[in-house]
Amino acid sequence: MIKSIDHILVAVKDLEKAVKDYSLVFGFDPTWQGNHPSLGTKNALFPLDNLYFELIAVNDEGPLAEAVSEHIEKNGESIFGLALGTDNIKKAKNELSVSFNTDLEISDGKGVNNISNEERHWRNIFIPKKFSRGIFTLLIQHTKGNLPKHEISDESFISRMDHVVINSNDPDGLIDLYRDKYGIRLALDQFVEQWGGRMLFFRTNHTTIEAIGIKKEGSPEDFLWGLAWTTKDIKRTHKRLVNAGVSITDIKDGRKPKTLVATIKSHCSEVPTLLIEHL
Repeated sequence: MIKSIDHILVAVKDLEKAVKDYSLVFGFDPTWQGNHPSLGTKNALFPLDNLYFELIAVNDEGPLAEAVSEHIEKNGESIFGLALGTDNIKKAKNELSVSFNTDLEISDGKGVNNISNEERHWRNIFIPKKFSRGIFTLLIQHTKGNLPKHEISDESFISRMDHVVINSNDPDGLIDLYRDKYGIRLALDQFVEQWGGRMLFFRTNHTTIEAIGIKKEGSPEDFLWGLAWTTKDIKRTHKRLVNAGVSITDIKDGRKPKTLVATIKSHCSEVPTLLIEHL
């Protein structure tokens, strides 16, 4: 059903500032800036090798603007949502409607690029939060138009998203949703004694949803916590970021063998952010 993580959304208060900050971090500007008149939001999109990254902010009144405002009021600037790509939105609707015992709706979307006036069209399903375990989640099928790629290539630029981190108090419920209902491959389920919980890896399109699952009492809601970005040359990326005034820790060996990592401490809209190179 799900072929990819299509994009990650981060909610921000000041879109122009966030665009400048992430342009410094990624090493290139967004190739798409537009708005959603019927939803009340505006956005900027950064294309990467395996998905795209979306900054989203309130632009006017609308249902999505209301959701973004509520999210920022509750959590501050942070990861807002997860978009899962599908090749067959009708099939996804039918299967998930049965799984959730509800009638999900497909809606049509359209965006116009303020940079080039190009259009993109898509169809999507917003998954109610009572089924998505509290995370803003949508399924999307792109139907017309493409997101322009950035033309500049440099070994110090961010090339792809390595993983997104979810914190969960119900790892079994997480598996039921992401593996059994969405059909995303569960690549790792490991108990980590130092945390007293489980580490789960769900993998699709060379991207990982990394879940930290610690069983607790209370509402079984999950929280999108942090992002990890891949670079082909972490030393060059580190130097570029330091020279640009970005706060970043020293490079060290990662927990995963044959990786180098550094933590980016600024210019990320308060999102916990890891930089990683696979050796």
